[in-house]
Amino acid sequence: MKLLFLFLDGVGLGADDPQHTPFARARLPVLQDLLDGKRMLINTVPLETRRATLLALDACLGVPGLPQSATGQTVLLTGQNVPARLGYHYGPKPNPAVAEFLADGNLFDRLSMAGRRAAFLNAFPPGYFDGIHSGRRIYAAIAQAAVNARLPLGTLDDLRLGRALSADFTAHGWRDRLGLPDTPVLEPFAAGQRLAELAANQDFSLFEYWLSDYAGHSQDMQAACRLLETFDQVLDGLLEGWDDASGLILLTSDHGNLEDLSTRRHTTNPVPALVIGSPESRRRFTHGLHDLTGVASAIMELLT
Repeated sequence: MKLLFLFLDGVGLGADDPQHTPFARARLPVLQDLLDGKRMLINTVPLETRRATLLALDACLGVPGLPQSATGQTVLLTGQNVPARLGYHYGPKPNPAVAEFLADGNLFDRLSMAGRRAAFLNAFPPGYFDGIHSGRRIYAAIAQAAVNARLPLGTLDDLRLGRALSADFTAHGWRDRLGLPDTPVLEPFAAGQRLAELAANQDFSLFEYWLSDYAGHSQDMQAACRLLETFDQVLDGLLEGWDDASGLILLTSDHGNLEDLSTRRHTTNPVPALVIGSPESRRRFTHGLHDLTGVASAIMELLT
C-alpha cells in the first residue's frame, strides 16, 4: 500500500461565494468531476464519490487565534496537538519549541524506521541551499522533518533528472523568476504524471505546494483562479497516472487562507481532507478523522 501526501498550504473550505472564494469561481473541471460535479466548498462536505472522499478537518485544535503554518504542519507530521501543548499557534517557520516536536519523531522518520520507503518530492534551487548554509534562512516544518529523518532534499540536478518537482510543479518559475534559464520545464498535465511516477516508487511520499498560501495573502482573485486552474491540470495528470488499487492520495492543508480573499490573514475555517483511491482503503483511512491530529496516525495505520 502506498500513500502520496499532496500538501496544499493555506487552503480551507470556504463559502459558495464567487466574489471572495476562488474555489467557487475558478474553472476546475477535473476536481469537480472527482466530486461528482460539486465544488470543494464547506457546503459540499462530507461527500463520498466513486473515487474520492471529502471531509472537513478542524485546524484550530481548541486553541484561540488563527492557525499558523509551523504548528499546523508539525501537527500533520507528528499527530501531536502542538498548539495545545504550547498554548499558541505559530508560524510561518518553526521556532525552537516547535522544532523540538519535529525532532522527536515525525512521519518521515517513523516510516523509515519501520522499513518503509519515504521521500520528500520537492526540488529546491541553489539559492535555497546557499541561504540555509549561510544561516540567512531556516527550514520550514516539512523540510526540517525530512532533514531530521536524514532524507535528502531535492536539488537542481534532481529536477533535471526527473527525480523531483519544483514547488510550482512546472519549474517555469525557476526560469522566469530565479534566473535559471536552462531548467527543464513541464506542462501541468505532464507534471502530474511525473508526480504519480515518483510516488509509485515509494511507500510514502510528500509534495509541498506553498504557492496556494502566497496566493491567499495576495488577495488577487484572477491570480488565485489561474493558480487553481493550473493545479487542476496537474491533478488531471496525477489521476491518470495513479493506480487506485495500489494506494491513496491525500490532499489536505494546515490552515485556511486561499478560500477567503476578503482577508489577507489566515482563517479559522476547517481544511479539506480529500482522499482518493479505492472505497475500502478510503473508508479505513478516514474512519474517525476529524482534525489535523488524526492524519499522522491514519497514515501510519495504513502503511505499517
